[in-house]
Amino acid sequence: MVDVPAYLSRLGLRAEPPSAPALAALHRAHAERIAYTTFDIHLGRTTTVDPLESADRVARLGRGGYCYHVNGALSALLSALGYDVRWHVGGVQGRGVPEPVGANGNHLVLTVHGLPTPECPAGVWFTDVGLGDGLHAPVPLAPGPFRQGPYQFHLDRSSVESDGWRLTHAPIGGFEGMDFRAKEAVPTDFAAMHAELSTSPTSGFVRTLTAQRRHAAGADVLRGLTLTTVTSTGQAKREVTNQEEWWGMLTGLFNIGIDDVTAAERAALWDRVRAAHETWKAGEGQ
Repeated sequence: MVDVPAYLSRLGLRAEPPSAPALAALHRAHAERIAYTTFDIHLGRTTTVDPLESADRVARLGRGGYCYHVNGALSALLSALGYDVRWHVGGVQGRGVPEPVGANGNHLVLTVHGLPTPECPAGVWFTDVGLGDGLHAPVPLAPGPFRQGPYQFHLDRSSVESDGWRLTHAPIGGFEGMDFRAKEAVPTDFAAMHAELSTSPTSGFVRTLTAQRRHAAGADVLRGLTLTTVTSTGQAKREVTNQEEWWGMLTGLFNIGIDDVTAAERAALWDRVRAAHETWKAGEGQ
């Protein structure tokens, strides 16, 4: 069972009957306050794709996660509040991928149904807080461009998934695009990919600790010790140079709870992230 009061407290919101405006408020607060992050992977904490487990980690520990966790947790909260929310198998493609590769299962997508408005007559909303610098608010599941902050997106029918959809990110975004299937999915559809993404030495999630938050003005993205701030005026990057600043950034800017992380774990994690960052910098100079 979802601890709805604790979860909503994390979001700074009160419970409201399901509606399109209430969904948008939940989505915006989630994107801003619950980090998209690989923090638990780098702590060595085992997680699953169970949405109730993810919701508990958000409400009790103040943690986020990557798409299976943050979208899974949000789906559990929305269901508890009375929304008709559905899971879909997606596939995110990074920069440099020449063609869409379809929904390979490396991403969980949500749609919310039964909330018609003049803007969205069909009442189906594309809802996704698991794309890092992706959506800040849900949008109608309908073809067309839309802008949120500094990012210009385009939603259209997928060319590789029958009856599916494709989101194309802005050129300054952190990924190229994402395809997802129309068919409703279940947690077991993501279990094998989750195991690979969270444990394989070749996984980007395993190689680099990242924390991201989306907000109205843009996004904050921390990869290793490099913080990128994206706004309407462009991108600014800087290197985090000391442990105190880095931990303060995780707990402050990215709102990640660390009450269950011991001092020894914090020191060891900092040493690993710093070493990986120095290795990356040395490679960049070659």
